[in-house]
Amino acid sequence: MRMGLPGTGFLVAASVLLGIGAARSDTEAGTPAQTRVAQALNQTLNTTQWASTGPNRQEAGVPVAAATVMAAPPPSFFSFSDTVVSYRFQGPSAEPGIFRERPGGRREPVEVPKNVVNLFHANSWAYGTNLISLDLLRSGSQDPAGDKANTDKGFGATEVYLIYRGVLSPNKIFDTDVFAIPGLVKDIGLSFGADINTKDTTFDSEKRAGTFGVSFAFDVPAGFVNLKIQGYKEFSRNGLAGSPIQRDQKPGFDYSHFRSVEYKMTPEFELTYTIPLAFTGLPLALAGFNTLILPKGRYGFTNDNQTQVEFVSQTNLVLDIGQLLDNAPNRVEVFAGFQYWHNKFGGDPRKTLNTEEKALIAGIAYHLK
Repeated sequence: MRMGLPGTGFLVAASVLLGIGAARSDTEAGTPAQTRVAQALNQTLNTTQWASTGPNRQEAGVPVAAATVMAAPPPSFFSFSDTVVSYRFQGPSAEPGIFRERPGGRREPVEVPKNVVNLFHANSWAYGTNLISLDLLRSGSQDPAGDKANTDKGFGATEVYLIYRGVLSPNKIFDTDVFAIPGLVKDIGLSFGADINTKDTTFDSEKRAGTFGVSFAFDVPAGFVNLKIQGYKEFSRNGLAGSPIQRDQKPGFDYSHFRSVEYKMTPEFELTYTIPLAFTGLPLALAGFNTLILPKGRYGFTNDNQTQVEFVSQTNLVLDIGQLLDNAPNRVEVFAGFQYWHNKFGGDPRKTLNTEEKALIAGIAYHLK
C-alpha cells in the first residue's frame, strides 16, 4: 500500500543533488552516483568567473583573436551537463501495509528486496540548475503486482517514479552577492519541483506532489552542504476505496470520492551533503541526505488515521573506480550505503504495519556525459 511520500525520491531521494533530498518513493533517495554530479554543479554555480554575462564567462581570460573566434564552437546554453545511468539493489525495504499472517492471528511485517534502474540528468545554466531523475523499481514477490480483480498476480510490483527539481539563484539573476552570508552561506536560491509516480498494485498509487521554498548552499572547504526549507503539497490515490476489501466498512462513506486523496500543505526540511575523503588517498566521498516532513493530513481505509512526522536518512560511500583504475574521473562509480526511514510515507506505526525501513544499498553508475 502506498500513502505518498515527500521524494525516493529523492525520494530520493532522494535523491542527492544541490539540496534535492529524498527523492521520493524508493527513488527514495536518489542514487549515490549523482553526488559527483552534485559536487561539480555546486562548484560551477559558485565560481567567481560565472557572472551575468553567461556561461562562456569562464573563457574571459583567454586571448581572443579573430581567427580564434571564427574557429570557436558555438556556445552552449548549459555551463554544466551530465547524464547518468545506474543500477542499485536495496533491501530489505519496507512497504507500509504489507504483512503476513502468523498462527494465532499475529501479523508480521514483510521485508521487500528491490532492483532499481535509474536515468538521471542534471545541468546548470546562467541563472540556476535543473535535475530530472527517472526510477524504474521492481519489487520482489513479497510486494506483489495486482489490481481490483486480483490482489496478487504472483510476481513483484513495478513502480515508475519521476522527479524534477530546479533552483533559481537571485545572485546570478541580478549579478549581486546580496543573497549570501560571507563565511556561512555562499548562495541563497529559490527551489521548486515536482514528483510523479505510478505503481501496478491494488492500491494503485498515482502520486502528484509539488515543492517550493528556499535553498541555502553553505560555505564549506570541500564538497557541499545544502539545506532546503520548503512547502510540500501532495495529491495521491486510494485504489482500495470501494473495493471488496473495504466495501461497506463504513456505511454512508463516499468511497468513490475518497479514491482521490488531497493532503494538506506541510513544511519540509532537506539537508544534503557530499564530503570528499581525501585523507584516505582514494577518490572516495561520503554523500547523503536527511529529509524531515511534518504531518500532512489523514489517510487510511476511511481517512481514519493521522499521518505522522516522517524522517528519511541515507548515507553512502561513493568510489570513483574510473579515476582509481584508469585515471578517468567521473565516468564509472560504485557505491554502498544504508537507508533509515521512520514513519514511511507518513504512516502511523500504531495503525499501519511496516512503516520503518532499514535497508542496505549497493550499486554502480555510468556517466554518459
